[in-house]
Amino acid sequence: MRRLLLALPFALLPLAVAQAADEHDHDHEHGSLGAHEHGVGRLNAALDGQTLELELESPAMNLVGFEHAATSEADKAKVAAARAQLEQPLALFSLPAAAGCKVTRQELESPLFGDKPDDADDHDDDHDEEADKDGHEHHHDHSEIHAHYRFSCATPGALKALDLSKVFSTFPATQKIQVQLIGPSGQQGTEVTAKAAALTL
Repeated sequence: MRRLLLALPFALLPLAVAQAADEHDHDHEHGSLGAHEHGVGRLNAALDGQTLELELESPAMNLVGFEHAATSEADKAKVAAARAQLEQPLALFSLPAAAGCKVTRQELESPLFGDKPDDADDHDDDHDEEADKDGHEHHHDHSEIHAHYRFSCATPGALKALDLSKVFSTFPATQKIQVQLIGPSGQQGTEVTAKAAALTL
């Protein structure tokens, strides 16, 4: 299943690139598909049998209001509050009770959570100290929060739609979410906003 989710962005890449070319001719060279853009989050979703996987990636700015390391008590409280919300995925993603979904795996990663190994991975390409220093500085200017969830759903047929309205209301700085989805109705790449936050599985 993990392999299915990892293959998802590649499976939908031609569609997404075609859309990006149509809508954002000027932004195409910036790689609007995976760019770090404030107000924009990304969600990969895959439903395969009874297994639902969701992978949310967002600039920290969208979720906590800043991207620097939390040093003040107020900032630490914001990070803790965001993490607590992300630790309640059944509520955050409004999964219907009728689907009988239970969380079987949950991972939250961000430099703001003190994830040193993840931070180190980001600098594998930096071979000298100077590059590492620059890369490290850049990394903190653009901190991301990644949340990966796996659910086992007793009645997957009850998962007719994925409603992200709670994500928008919980994290109001998030203006849109780019979604790539594999479900019973096939593959789709789309964009949702607070006003149109649901998509059909």
